[in-house]
Formats: sequence, C-alpha cells, structure tokens
Amino acid sequence: MAEKPTFRLYEDGDHVTTQWNKDVVQNGLSEICPTYIHRTPPCQASCPSGHDIRGWLSIVRGIDKPVGDMTWQEHAFRRMTKANPFPSVMGRVCPAPCEDGCNRNEVEEAVGINAVEQYVGDWALKQNLTYAVPEQDSGKKVAIVGGGCAGLTAAFFLRQKGHACTVFDEYDKLGGMMVFGIPGYRTPRSVLDGEIDRIIDMGVEVKLNTRVGTDVSVEELERDYDAIFWGIGAVAGKKLPIPGGDAPNVVDGMSYLRAFNEDRLKYISGRILVIGAGDTAMDVLAVARRIGHIKNVTQKDRPENVILGYTVHDVASIAKRQGADVWVVYRRPITQAPATQHELDAVIREGVEIHDGLSPVEVIKDEDGRAKALRVVPVELVDGKLCPKEGEEFDIECTMIVSATGQAGDYMGIEDFDNGRGLMDADKAYQVVGKPGHFVAGDAVNPHLLTTAIGQASIASESLHHYLMEQDIPSRPKIDTHHFKLLEELRVRELEPSQFQIQEAWGTDTAEFAIHNYEDRSKTEIATHDQLHLAYFEQEPMNRRHEANITSEDVLNNFQERFSALEEQKAVDEAERCMSCGMCFECDNCVVYCPEDAIFRVKKDQRAMGRYVDTDYDKCVGCHICADVCPSGYIKMGLTY
Repeated sequence: MAEKPTFRLYEDGDHVTTQWNKDVVQNGLSEICPTYIHRTPPCQASCPSGHDIRGWLSIVRGIDKPVGDMTWQEHAFRRMTKANPFPSVMGRVCPAPCEDGCNRNEVEEAVGINAVEQYVGDWALKQNLTYAVPEQDSGKKVAIVGGGCAGLTAAFFLRQKGHACTVFDEYDKLGGMMVFGIPGYRTPRSVLDGEIDRIIDMGVEVKLNTRVGTDVSVEELERDYDAIFWGIGAVAGKKLPIPGGDAPNVVDGMSYLRAFNEDRLKYISGRILVIGAGDTAMDVLAVARRIGHIKNVTQKDRPENVILGYTVHDVASIAKRQGADVWVVYRRPITQAPATQHELDAVIREGVEIHDGLSPVEVIKDEDGRAKALRVVPVELVDGKLCPKEGEEFDIECTMIVSATGQAGDYMGIEDFDNGRGLMDADKAYQVVGKPGHFVAGDAVNPHLLTTAIGQASIASESLHHYLMEQDIPSRPKIDTHHFKLLEELRVRELEPSQFQIQEAWGTDTAEFAIHNYEDRSKTEIATHDQLHLAYFEQEPMNRRHEANITSEDVLNNFQERFSALEEQKAVDEAERCMSCGMCFECDNCVVYCPEDAIFRVKKDQRAMGRYVDTDYDKCVGCHICADVCPSGYIKMGLTY
C-alpha cells in the first residue's frame, strides 16, 4: 500500500490576509452560518449507470437504517436497483470506473465498491427477492427489440411506470452479450438467469427466436405498439481490414465467444493470435487458455468451422487437449491497452504471451486459402503517433487469428436504422435521430461497458415515458445520475414537511413547511477531494474478495469463478471505508468542535440520512470551525437570512 504525504487542510500562504471586501470574518465572527450542501460523489459521477453508490454504502455501514422490519441487505438492494437491475452480475464483471473516481484513492486506495455490490446482489438472489409488479397499467405498449442488457433494463424501468412491454429477441435465450459474450466462469448462469427472471416476473412478455426485420417487420411494430425501444447491441465483430483478412480461419472475437458460450467450441489447434487488447480480447485469450489445444484435428473439427456454425466439437476429444499457445498482437505498448488492468494481469499470469508494438500488415495464406501466418511490422511512438519501421516486417506462424478490434450491429432487414457505421444515431434523450417514437441505448449507440448500456437505457426509458404521456422530453442535468433525494428519504420515514400556506414567511429555520439549511447541488457539482478534510481518514487497506490464483500450470479446463463474494462483516467493514463525499456520515466532528454549542444532533425520531445535525442560529457566530472539521465536505458557510 503506497504511503501518502501528511495531509494539510491549509497550504503555505494561507496565512495571508484575505482582501477586505472578501473577508466575511471579523474578530472571529461573521454573519455567515453553516449550510448543508449535498453534492454528487465522484464514484457516482464516474459510474455510467449513475448508481447512488454512496447511498447504498451508507446503508451497508448502518447509517441509513431501513424502516420497519426490513433487513439492511434488502434496504441496500432496493437502493441499488433504483439504478441497476443487475447488481450481482455487475458486481462481478464491471471494470469499476467508480473505483477509479473514488476520493479514497487520495488516502490509500479505492473503496471496493464491486465487492460490496456482489455481496448484496448475491444475498438478494439467495433470498429470492423480487421486484414489485405495477399496481396499475398505463394502457401503453412498448416493443423492446433485443433481450440483452439494454433491452432488459428498459423493460425494468418501463414496467415500473406501468407500461406493457414485449421483448423480441432473435435467439433462444435472453441475456444478449451477458450470456453470449461474457464467459460463464465470470458470470455463473444461475446468477444471470436469476436477475433476468426478476425482470420478466414484473409482467414482461417475451418472444424468442423472433428477429425484427425478418420474422416481424418494423411497420408491424409501429402499428401494434405505442413506441419502440432498440437494444440490438453490436453483436458482429469487425473483420481484420488487411489483405488476406478474409481467410476462413480469421474470425472475429464476438463469434468466437458466442461459439464457446453455446458450448460448441471446446478446443483450438496450433497457435492462436488475438489482434487487439480490449476487454473482448482478454475474454478471447482467457477462454483459449482454458479450452486448450489439440494437435491433430479433422477438417470438420477445425475451430473456425465450429465458430462459423458448421459443426460442433465432440466432447470425447476433450481428453486429448494440451495447453494452448496464445499470443496477443497489439500495435501500441501494452501499458496503453484499453483492457482493464486486472484482466490483463490475469491473462499474463495464465500464460498468454504479449507481443506489443506490432502492427498487422497482411495475412499470409497457404495453398488452401487458410491463414498460416500474420505478417507484422514493428512500430514505435514518435510524438504520440505510431510510426512503422519500414523494411522490418516479419511473419508470425499461426493456425487461427481472432480479430478483437471493434464491434458493429447486424442491420439486415432494418437497414434504415444503420448510420453507415453499423450503429444507430441518437440524441441526448436517446431518441433515434429522425425516428419519432423510436428510442435506443447500449452498444447499438456506442459499444462500451454493460454499465453504460444500463445507464443509457435508464435515460432512454425516462424519455420514452414522457413520449408516451405526450409530454415534452426535458433536458438532462449536467450530472445525469440517480441522485439521492432528501425529500424522498423524509417521506419514507413520515417526516416530510407540512403543506406550505402561501404567505410572507421569515425564519424558516423553525418553519415546518421547509427543509431548512439544506441545498441540493448534486445535479451540478461533484464533491472533489480538495473539498474534503482528508486528514480525518486513517489509512485502511481494502477488504478484498478472495481471488482464485489461476496460473499457466492449472488454467487448462479451469472454469472456476475468479472472485468469491465477501462475507457479511467484511462487506460492512469495506463500506465503512467510504468517505461519504458530499453527504453527512454522522461523525459528530461539527457537534464536538463547535465552540458555541450551536450545532446539535437532531432528535432520534426526527433523523434521516442528511438530517443528522442542525444549527441553532441564535447561538451560531459564524466562526467557520464546523466547515473546517467536516470530513465529507457537507458543511459550507452561507448566508442564512
């Protein structure tokens, strides 16, 4: 764990007197008193699905307590799934951009957000928690094209609004890339099926083996439904755009992973080269090392014939497998790979060879037209640009090449929606450009993370709801996430303000119709680390999940899940590392250090998250001490009259 320098709330030069016209403190007093400012924490701002991460971590650590006899685990699950209906899946496979943004990195290392999310998600599955079925239907019907992450998320949010949803999927199983793209050892199928079934049980109709554009036309959907949501993803990998890239044993990464996940591809033969170093490439590499290599295969059992759907590998031949010879070929330095560092480290540990700084030039074919080698040229970075070293080309022998350099959609039968790049164009509300009543999210817009598809589908569903209700689609806020709302928290606990009677009002600090002394800036401001009192937080190592130590010696046929969920107490301990950026976490610093006893704890039967302390303005002298000692940046000084 890296050591950080001593923290300082004030830096050199802070003793310099403030300009007189900006100095609000005179002789230690001022007319400015503490105001409680809610800001978005950077973890949430970094999460493409807009999780209220701080909110459910506060529940896990016991600050935001459930109402009635609900367990804290269910309370946390309900808060999580306001934004993301797949907590157990995402706790496993999301590369956690939220942890990259975590302010705890300024102390030692991020909070293990994924690990806590997995614990809560798995607990909910074991307890068979379900989602509520809407009490009343809206009378509106929505066709959802594609039963992957985006489509199912849209169904989840739209059913909450009471809209009838029908999911059309051309395959015989729901899940999209979650089931056909991500290897099963990363996401156990029982986990994925459990989280999908919860959504379907909300009253979602499903039509499998039904391709829109072939089995049913777009015109039929427009006739029979009030709106259409497109979640068709980007299921086709891009071809290798070099001479010889059309060889039959040059395949794309998506087709390769689909063949494996459908239990058709059970081994490879010879050396396999994977072009690219993104997350799809990492999955291709990891699968290749696990399924292994067979020296002599018949023509029908060649891996490309399985991947292209011509045949299926015989289970009896698995016993002949040996460790596979698997290489990465990447143009840039591997340190610049877009893949998650953890996944890259894992495939290296499992025996994958890294060959970076090499740019593919041509696929060399044999007399049968199959790839026998990949011609590459070394490249070097010069002023940020890749420059090939002309005349230094050489060939790498291989028996298969997998291109994992990008994805596109399949628009057969729906060509009008293709923007020319194998994707769909959408506006900020995720309405298809030039197609009123059509909405889209996920990889069909821009191939990215599952959590990105979830976040986009949430916004698209909200826009689609406004469309169905014949309302103007509102503009989106600057920080577009599922924000904590103090009023909702008070309402759940039957503490909401009373009805406001229109009249002239002064002294709202004692009025019952106002949430006084509180300002919500979460839609416009992020609680950055320089707004926190970092010296308050001691260095504590992350409570890590147990990770299976799979090496090159034991990777063959090793399909055990990589991460084991935290135990309950470890999950609580990890949640307690959260610094609650931009929200009170009841540390009592302001109460303890206030020299005038002006800040006091709210009575227990009146407390809620964000309403733990209050200010007596008759005692407050505006000394700023409470703001100085607030660890989470929740207290700022402001005018109170």
